[in-house]
Amino acid sequence: MKQAILAIDQGTTGTRSYLFDSRARVIGSAYREFSQHFPKPGLVEHDALEIWDTVQATGRAALKAAGLKPWAVAAVGITNQRETTALWDRATSKPLHRAIVWQDRRTAPRCEALKRAGREAEFRNKTGLLLDPYFSGTKLEWLLQNVPGAAARARRGEIAFGTMDSWLLWKLSGGIAHLTDHSNASRTLLYDIRKLAWDPGLMRTLQVPASLLPKVQASSSLFGMSARSSFLGAGVPIAGMAGDQQAALFGQGCVEAGSLKNTYGTGCFLLLNLGKKFRLSRHRLLTTLVCDAQGAPAFGLEGSVFVGGAVVQWLRDGLKMIASSGEIEALAASVPDNGGVYFVPALTGLGAPHWDPAAKGAILGLTRGSTRAHVARAALESMAYQTDDLLQAMRGDSGLPIRELRVDGGASKNAMLMQLQADLSGARVRRAALAETTALGAACLAGLRVGFWKSAAAFQKLAKPGRAFTPRMKPAPRAALLAGWKAALGRVLSPA
Repeated sequence: MKQAILAIDQGTTGTRSYLFDSRARVIGSAYREFSQHFPKPGLVEHDALEIWDTVQATGRAALKAAGLKPWAVAAVGITNQRETTALWDRATSKPLHRAIVWQDRRTAPRCEALKRAGREAEFRNKTGLLLDPYFSGTKLEWLLQNVPGAAARARRGEIAFGTMDSWLLWKLSGGIAHLTDHSNASRTLLYDIRKLAWDPGLMRTLQVPASLLPKVQASSSLFGMSARSSFLGAGVPIAGMAGDQQAALFGQGCVEAGSLKNTYGTGCFLLLNLGKKFRLSRHRLLTTLVCDAQGAPAFGLEGSVFVGGAVVQWLRDGLKMIASSGEIEALAASVPDNGGVYFVPALTGLGAPHWDPAAKGAILGLTRGSTRAHVARAALESMAYQTDDLLQAMRGDSGLPIRELRVDGGASKNAMLMQLQADLSGARVRRAALAETTALGAACLAGLRVGFWKSAAAFQKLAKPGRAFTPRMKPAPRAALLAGWKAALGRVLSPA
C-alpha cells in the first residue's frame, strides 16, 4: 500500500527530505547541511556529489523516522535552489566542476558587456529576466569556456547541463532521465517563456549547444522512475519538480491570479501569480513561470533578495557573533529597537529592485551605545525592509491592493520579524502552519500526478492556516524606520 509522498527540498545551505501522508501531515523528515565553497570574493560554489549524498542520507533518515520502506512511497517531488548550475559527464555522471551557485557574481562583467551591446531588451522580452549573474545562462557559458575541453565535449553531446532539479533527477533515475520543468527552465536566460521553448538566438549568444539542455515539461508530470541503485530502489515515480519559490507559491495555495507569498530562506523571494497573462515589470522585477492549479505553466512576477536568512548564517559563521542561528531572535528582542543601527546585507550584491552586483554590505549608524543585540536586530530587520521594497515595486506593477501576504521559510517563524513586516507593509501577514512550504508544494505536485490527492484545492483543505499578524505601527515611526533604511541603502548603492 502506498502511504506517503517523498518531497526532496534541496536548498542553498542544506537538504531536507519530508514524507507526507494522505492528510498532508509530515510523518518523517531529516536535514543535512553541506559545504559552502568561496574560492574568491564574490564566488560561491557547491559540490554536486556532496549534495547528492545529502539527498540520499536525508531520504533514508526520513523513511526511518516514518517507519516506512521505500516501496510505500507513492511518488517523489523535487524542489530546488534555482539557477545553481552544474555540468556533468553523461557516461560517468561525474561533475566537470563544482556547481556555480545562484549567489555567485563571477559573470557580472559578461552581463555588463551584453548590456552595453544592447542585448538586454531581447533577453528580457523572451525570458522575462534581466541580465544579471544571478541566472544560469552566463554561468553555463563560463563553465564551457573555462573547464578544459568542455565546449568541444558539449558540441559532441558528451556532457549535460542542469540546475539542481535536473542533477538530482539524473542521479535518482540512474543516469537515464535528463529533464527539467518550466519553472526552472524560466530561470536560465535561455528559455522563451511565452513560446515555452529553448531559444536558438539566446543559445547562440551564450554559445550553448542544444545537446546540453534538458527536456522541459510541466511541474506536475512524470519525469522518470527511481533506479535500483538509488536509495529508493527501482520503480518509484518522480512526478513533481519545481524551483523552490514556485513550489512554495503552489504549497501556499497561490494558484489564482493576484495571490502572492514571500519566502524567508537564504534569500527572500516575493512571488505574485499573474495567471495566463504575460506582463513585463516597470519596476525592475522579473517575469517568470509559476504553476496553475494543475501544475501547468502560468506567469508570475518575482522580486528576489539575495541575502535574507543568510545574514544570520553570516553573523554565526563569519563574525562568530552567535553560536547558533536559533539565538538570533532572543538577542534581537533584548533591545526595544535598533538604536539607529541599519544593516544593508549586500554580501553578494543587491537583487531586485536595485540589481546592483557591485554593492557591498554595510552596518551603519553605530555609536558607543551600540551592542551586538542592536546589530542582531538590524540584521533581522533588513529582511523586512528589503521585502517592503519589493512589495512597493509589485504594487506599482500590478496596480492591485495587497491586503494579505502569505509567508513561509525558516525566518517566518520569527514573530518579531513578521510583526515588523506587517507594520511596514500595511498588510496582514499570514504565516503558513508548516514553514517549509517549498516541500509541501513539491509533494502536492507529485501527489496530484499519481492520484494521491484529487486536486490542489482538496490538498489545501488539509493544510491548516497559521498565525496572522496585523499592522499596528503608527505612521510616524513607520516613516522614520523606512527613511533610515533608505538612507542606509543609499550609502551602499553603486553610483549611477
